[in-house]
Amino acid sequence: MSSSQIRALLAAPNTQQATQEAVIFLNANFPSSDYLEDLDAALRESEISEAELASNLASSTSAVDALIAKTKLSAHSHVETAQNLSLLRHSLTDELVDLTDGLVSSMSSEPGSSTLLEDIETLHRHLDDLQGVRGYAQVIKHTLELSELSIQQIESVPQATSISTSSVSQFQALRNFVSSVADACSSVEDGAGKQTIHLVNFLERVRDGTWLDLKKHLSTPLLEAAEKIQWPMSVVYANATADQRKAFEHAFLRVLQLQKVSESINSDSNSPEIRSEKDGIYPLEALVHPVALRFKYHFEGTRQTNRPDKPEWYFTHILNAAHDQRAFMEHVVQLLLDSAGYSNINAWREFTRLLLPILTNKLKRTVPSLLPHPSLLAHTIYQALQFDAALKEEGFELEGTSSVTKTGGDVSEPWTGVSEIILGKKEWFDAWLEGEKRFADNQYHEIISASDAWQIADDEPDDELVRSELRSTNSARRMKALVEQITERYSPLPDPLHRTRFLLSIQLPLLEHYLGRLASSLDAYETLSSALVRAVPGALGVTLGMKEDHPSSVNVETGRLTSGVEGVQRLCKALLSSSFVEAAMKGWGEDLFFLELWTEIKQRASLRALAQANSALPSSTNGGDDESQETIFENLIARYDKVCRRSEDIIVQQVCAEVESSLKAHLSATTTSPNPGSPPSIDDFAISQTLLAPIALLSTHLTYMRAILPQQTLIQLYRRIASRLAEHLLQRQILYRGSFTSAEGRTIHAECSLWVETCRATLLQAFGGSRSRVEAPWLRLIEAGALVDADGEAREKVVDATFGGMDEEQWENMISEVVGSSELNREEVGRILRRRE
Repeated sequence: MSSSQIRALLAAPNTQQATQEAVIFLNANFPSSDYLEDLDAALRESEISEAELASNLASSTSAVDALIAKTKLSAHSHVETAQNLSLLRHSLTDELVDLTDGLVSSMSSEPGSSTLLEDIETLHRHLDDLQGVRGYAQVIKHTLELSELSIQQIESVPQATSISTSSVSQFQALRNFVSSVADACSSVEDGAGKQTIHLVNFLERVRDGTWLDLKKHLSTPLLEAAEKIQWPMSVVYANATADQRKAFEHAFLRVLQLQKVSESINSDSNSPEIRSEKDGIYPLEALVHPVALRFKYHFEGTRQTNRPDKPEWYFTHILNAAHDQRAFMEHVVQLLLDSAGYSNINAWREFTRLLLPILTNKLKRTVPSLLPHPSLLAHTIYQALQFDAALKEEGFELEGTSSVTKTGGDVSEPWTGVSEIILGKKEWFDAWLEGEKRFADNQYHEIISASDAWQIADDEPDDELVRSELRSTNSARRMKALVEQITERYSPLPDPLHRTRFLLSIQLPLLEHYLGRLASSLDAYETLSSALVRAVPGALGVTLGMKEDHPSSVNVETGRLTSGVEGVQRLCKALLSSSFVEAAMKGWGEDLFFLELWTEIKQRASLRALAQANSALPSSTNGGDDESQETIFENLIARYDKVCRRSEDIIVQQVCAEVESSLKAHLSATTTSPNPGSPPSIDDFAISQTLLAPIALLSTHLTYMRAILPQQTLIQLYRRIASRLAEHLLQRQILYRGSFTSAEGRTIHAECSLWVETCRATLLQAFGGSRSRVEAPWLRLIEAGALVDADGEAREKVVDATFGGMDEEQWENMISEVVGSSELNREEVGRILRRRE
């Protein structure tokens, strides 16, 4: 029963509800007065029922009171039990919290001491580490014990006993143990992948050091015996006693026996032998050691022989060591090698190869300190290249050495030389190249800026270009010498890439700079009319004077620089300079060095890419099978030739313009005969004063060009100048001057002949006495002069032939017969004849 039901039962009776229920009962049982008789009976039943209910109430009240009392007792009991359980729960919660706190890690953000669990884990890790260290120590201890036993075993072998595999059994055990440890550790990986454990590296160093100790033990008697025969001095083996030779040979063969044992051991193992440049034939390695000590004494300390500016000293020292011991190596050591089964080894080449690490180590230590000093670096590289060339000339190569026979290297691969130590490192080579470029640029600027740079050089009989009558300026000759000097410095380089970089970085830019200077000279002449004054310092003497009306101003007198012989002289200097360098480049292009370099560039794709990116080189670099005859300087030759042609054009323009300008006064004056009453002859012909100046000017120009220009160039310029002047005189003095009399015709003929005679007197000797060469450009003018002077029967014959019906061939033959040549066409001859009154 629920508490609500209990409270409802204990509540006081509801009288109102009872009254309502009584009324409802009465209404239901006594609906009318007719039923009143039954009221008494109902009353009695109600009384009886009330008495029963009162009895039940009393009994239930007592039962309820008892039940309540019992329930209160039970409730008090449960409350006490609940309180006890609550206290127990709190105590358990506290214990749980304590246990939880005891399990929290000491590595958490909250401070606290480490837990027992962590302490146990730490102790376990320490125990594992100690066990690992113990294993490491045991491995190292065992390795060192085997190493000591190996050395003791080789020391216990008597001198008279041969070295065999059984003599190094302990070392074999050491080698096998190291291999097993390495195999066991090969599967170890970390976050970066498989790594070599330091223990393995240490064991391998112990193994290798042990073998070196074995070699050292057997090499000591060899060195002692070698000292008795004067090693490392030049050995005269015949001077040694029999016992000394026997001791040396015995010790040498014992070391060779150790090498055979090493080869046998390495052949049985799966791992290949790792060799360095210092590894070779064991007895020769031992013999190199005293040479290395002497080298160190002289060139690696503070002695005066160790000078950075004298690299040739230590190169010569090694070269002498190889040269001095060659006879001993070829006649003594080679026989010992052959007897021991090493006939495939060339004793001298092997000995020389083992000397080279001494130099390579020296260079690796020295070159970094030379980088700030370009001249010392260049000198060192030059000496290294000379050393390589000298050693190759001696016959040294890698074939016949252990570096080829043991490693299976390519026999055909050439020896790169000790210079590759420097040249093979990009930073060092770039530093050298930059130093050489600065040196070349400085030399170029000194050449261009010299006071005599643009003076005509004196002839030098030993110069091939001079012997070919090609003169030049001092700057052009010095440029040629500078380029050849640079070629000499880099031509010994073994790598075509290095040679190509020198060509592209130094030589071609120098030639382009000089070409640009010459071209700018011509530009200055054409645009500023100052004939090289602004573009070629030293070539022009510019006169500076003060103007009277402006005392503070500077007057540049450029008139004399662009006129007369002085103007042409400057143009000839540009022409000779460009022609000289062009001829030099043609010779260089046919040189074997540049032919081979050009072939390498066309055959290698990497070099072709460099060449195609440079406009100074020809673009036809599409393969090694290119059969074109172009040379490596083809583009520059064409550009220099363009400057030559341009210079010639300006010279022709200059000379012709000056002569034509000087002729204006003569052509505008009226030419009269000194004796009007009688026809003048050549003998009594009086030269007009206005004609003397242009003829003298032409003679002066031709005289200067004859003295300075080569014959071929002089002939070309003379033909162009004379042809232009002859055409100018023909047009202005004959064809387009109007009519003229017979006397004027004789004067014109005489003047035309005077031009030719002037040129003949000036150039006949320069042209080898050939009158036809001198007269050839003037033939049209000579013919026209003869026509205007023709008279009598000759004139009538020409007139009849020209204006008659004679065919062209007959007409030309007739004109040649009358006047000596037939250069003018029929129309021009007719016009000339019509001008005659």
